[in-house]
Amino acid sequence: MRSPLDDRMESEPPGSGGITYAVSRDNSPDVDAQLRLLIDSVRDYAILTLDLEGHVSSWNAGAERIKGYRAEEILGQHFSRFYPPDDVARGKPQAELELVRREGRFEEEGWRLRKDGSRFWASVVITALRDTQGVMRGFGKVTRDFTERKLAQERLLQSEERFRLLVESIQDYAIYMLDPEGRVTTWNAGAERIKNYRAEEILGQHFSRFYPPEDVARNKPQRALQQAAEEGRFEEEAWRIRKDGTRFWASVIITALYDPQGTLRGFAKVTRDFTQHKQTQERRELEMLRDAVLARDEFLSVASHELKTPLTPLQLKLTSLLRVVEGHPEATLPVGRLARDLDVARRQVRKLADLIEDLLDVSRISMGQLRLDRTPIDLTALAREVVTRYTPQAVQAGSTVELEAPAPIPGNWDRGRMEQVLTNLLTNALKYGAGKPIRVRVRMDSGLALLTVQDEGIGIAPEKQPRVFERFVRAVSERNYGGLGLGLFITQQIVEAHGGIVQVRSTLGQGSSFTVLLPPGLTPKED
Repeated sequence: MRSPLDDRMESEPPGSGGITYAVSRDNSPDVDAQLRLLIDSVRDYAILTLDLEGHVSSWNAGAERIKGYRAEEILGQHFSRFYPPDDVARGKPQAELELVRREGRFEEEGWRLRKDGSRFWASVVITALRDTQGVMRGFGKVTRDFTERKLAQERLLQSEERFRLLVESIQDYAIYMLDPEGRVTTWNAGAERIKNYRAEEILGQHFSRFYPPEDVARNKPQRALQQAAEEGRFEEEAWRIRKDGTRFWASVIITALYDPQGTLRGFAKVTRDFTQHKQTQERRELEMLRDAVLARDEFLSVASHELKTPLTPLQLKLTSLLRVVEGHPEATLPVGRLARDLDVARRQVRKLADLIEDLLDVSRISMGQLRLDRTPIDLTALAREVVTRYTPQAVQAGSTVELEAPAPIPGNWDRGRMEQVLTNLLTNALKYGAGKPIRVRVRMDSGLALLTVQDEGIGIAPEKQPRVFERFVRAVSERNYGGLGLGLFITQQIVEAHGGIVQVRSTLGQGSSFTVLLPPGLTPKED
């Protein structure tokens, strides 16, 4: 039996406003009503029907919201009024209906018009509607407003275009893409400037041609891609080849590019020409090497002089004593003269021993063999001992040594090494501050033991102060002041081995102040 809806679909003229979707014989008017209710309530889609000539025959709430027309304003009107004038002039609306008649369906995204004349980007599907006998009764049209998505896509495209233009215009970096096999897929101006290939010469070529032959033979390009794929990134500085075969020192970063599904899509490669930087670095290293050789030669000269200086008077005194003894085998030498000569010999031997010990300390430090034997000591008492021992030398130099140590400063330090620190700083002050007062101060401050040795001597030039603790470095000429340039270096190494620091403050022509800061009881630190 035929349903009332079947009869109505065949009898109602086009444009009468009835829903013309084909419904099976089993559907009832109640189902038809429910379908209309569903369609009318949809607000995100404009769902409408057209008669065979393209006039609007039904209109839902979504169509009103999207297009702006109320049903009574648009029913019976031709659907071409939703199209921009240029599309209407080209016959686009009618052409779409003809396509649907032939193929049963038409789909596109394009600009459409609202009632107020404003445009929106529409996703449109037009479908042929046929009755149960296959006779075409009209068209079903579903439209969705994709304006926001369209604008978002355009913004993305604009952003991508701006980024592309930016990358292409960069001159200082070679920025290009590789496919998963390592073939060049993009090329910017920086790549052309650095590598000298034009885009048409290099696109599609394997990036291994940028590597020196020995690197290609070792499969280095492929290993770089493999590391980037496995770790996400590969980075190095190495030699690369330009189009003309010349080499340049390159800073290279290769980054793997994966899609959201984790599939490797290729690699981004950024290369910078660091040839000038490399040459500057090599020049600096060469200058440092020259300085090291010069420092070595100066040290050997100074060391020879310093080691020879105590030997000369020692040889003279011993020769004198020998001649006296050989010339008067039965005579008895005056005790006073013999004591003086032996004291001179003893002091020169002690100076030689100290110089040799300094050289041995430098060797130990260089080999990481400086060891500490920590025992509980009083830094104040140790300072008094050293100052007392060097008082005669201070008097001989025309200086006074003032010790300010009001209270005991106990700590867990290597006594011999701390005595060496005090001796080095005090003798340094007596050498460069001869004839001026010397002040030695020992105190506690914020849980640290502070030892300060201050002189009013020649001072140190500002540009030389950062290097005074380096080995073999001397802030003055060896012609005027003796020494190997090791005392302050050894002092710093001993202090740092105790977990402390040593600082210098100096004004040229006004003197210098060296301050040692020591933690009192840290565990030993071995260099």
